[in-house]
Amino acid sequence: MIWVLPAVVGGILLLVRRAPRLIAITTGFATLALAVWAAFARPRVRFRMIFESGFAVDGLSAVMIVTVSAVALAVLVFAAGELREARFYGFMLIFVGAMLATITATDLTTLLMAWEVMGAMSYALIGYWWRDSWRVHGAGVAFVTTRAGDLGLYLAAGVAFQTGGGLAELGGSGRDLIAGGIVLAALGKSAQLPFSFWLSRAMAGPSPVSALLHSATMVAAGAYLVLRVRPLLESTGWAVPLVAWAGAITALLLGAVAVAQRDLKQLLAASTCAQIGFMMMGSVAGGMAQLVAHAAVKSLLFLGAGAWLSALGTKDLAELRAAGRRFPLVGICFGVAALALAGVPPLSLWVTKDLVLAGAGSAGLVVVGLAAGVLSAVYAVKAVVAVWGADAGGNPRGESRARGRVGGLAAGPMPVLAVAAAGLGALGVPAVFGEWSRLVGDPGAPGVSVGELALSGGLAVATAAVVAVRLRRTASKAAQPGEDARREGVAHVGAAVPLFAGWLGLENAARALVWDPMKRLADALAWFDDRVIDGAVEAVPRAGMALARIARRPFEAGMDDVVRAVAGFAGRLGRLARRPQNGQVHTYFAQAAVGLIVLAVVIALVR
Repeated sequence: MIWVLPAVVGGILLLVRRAPRLIAITTGFATLALAVWAAFARPRVRFRMIFESGFAVDGLSAVMIVTVSAVALAVLVFAAGELREARFYGFMLIFVGAMLATITATDLTTLLMAWEVMGAMSYALIGYWWRDSWRVHGAGVAFVTTRAGDLGLYLAAGVAFQTGGGLAELGGSGRDLIAGGIVLAALGKSAQLPFSFWLSRAMAGPSPVSALLHSATMVAAGAYLVLRVRPLLESTGWAVPLVAWAGAITALLLGAVAVAQRDLKQLLAASTCAQIGFMMMGSVAGGMAQLVAHAAVKSLLFLGAGAWLSALGTKDLAELRAAGRRFPLVGICFGVAALALAGVPPLSLWVTKDLVLAGAGSAGLVVVGLAAGVLSAVYAVKAVVAVWGADAGGNPRGESRARGRVGGLAAGPMPVLAVAAAGLGALGVPAVFGEWSRLVGDPGAPGVSVGELALSGGLAVATAAVVAVRLRRTASKAAQPGEDARREGVAHVGAAVPLFAGWLGLENAARALVWDPMKRLADALAWFDDRVIDGAVEAVPRAGMALARIARRPFEAGMDDVVRAVAGFAGRLGRLARRPQNGQVHTYFAQAAVGLIVLAVVIALVR
């Protein structure tokens, strides 16, 4: 049970005020080592509570635990350069442990327990700086929204518990209910439409939290769950198309949302929704390749954004111009990841997106996927041009405004992640992809052809070139005297569409269509409970007391007379009995004699 180590160490760190950050980093290294060992040893642990349960590592989960552990280690090393509180690392390690337990659980009930712990830790991490009320509010929105989707997993786990099957044996009479519940939970956790807006609110957390949640853990958990139970979803006939089209539409619309963002972290958050959408569209082998490559790319992008936020104190793209020049190591690594996100050859996501589209099985999905890929190039190049741009005359703006530096710990993981972001496209090489497909349990998954790669790569390069030229011209015009670069520059390209800049109004729609009606219903039910149900309950004892008061009057009056009469008679007898007690001995002898005579008479009469 690989998840035990980070969970236990995290629990200990929550109990202490201070602890060396080296403890968290060492735990990260040990967890990665255990993950690599488990990927080869394939351990299995079974136990019985009120049901048969356990944890196991197969090919699919082996890939996932290594990915999660590697990204978690990189994020912990980065965080060690910025955050010192033991409590933060406690939450992070418990979160990682819960994710690993989710990956390796062999039944839905155990998976649900780990899923819930992961959700609770995400709330704690997003709202970690709890003195800022807006951060706590963002954590609450993320938590409530994902839990709305989690209701589906409760339904699925309940039905699966009745049927007694593990993840590999799901089906039977409750197949459609289980599939429906899993789909709902997966869409909610992976921020697919209509749940996408919670990921925007999750940006309230520290940068290491964003890097971890958006890359290989919480947001990827929904996609992993869909890929894990793919045979069940295929058996329904409706679940796979539903998930695929939900992912495709999310990839397209949230790609447009990313284009419209002015805030770098918001751009990356919207792009996460879009890229997770690709994972939902294709085969298991293609989806897992996209998941692994995206984990390296997105964790690197968020770490770069976090490093600049610490050094320059801003996330605004207009204020990040030339940040890549000011901090070249971060800028180069960020550029590699952003170009991979754009699908530029020969970087990783160029290949993995095509692997997804090759397994989509629908011309409509392929067309939507290609369009979403074009949008990926737009928003990724927008970010690159923003951070590598310069003022008129070629002077980096960030040079004079830098308020800090990027430490060695923060920058340390970035080159390693950049190599992964660039090189994981090798998974699409036919010989490698064949082995990969067998490893993840999807032998025979369709690979990608040279023509498909050429088409998507050509679209990405052409789009990137056009966007880069246009954005540079826009930035150049904005830098002219008398014009406001903050309003006219690269950062605000695409932001003129309020609908997309505001995340499609999804949060307002959810509030208007779900939250407000639910709150009004709750208020009405509370009034009914207070006035009707509680009123009825309180009326019963009041009525009983009134009846008791009415009934007691005649009864108590008669009984009081009887009691008084008995007491009066007893008093009179007492006074009579006291008279012979005069202290004269001869009187007592006379009384005794009379008593003996009476006793003798009685005995004689009785005999």
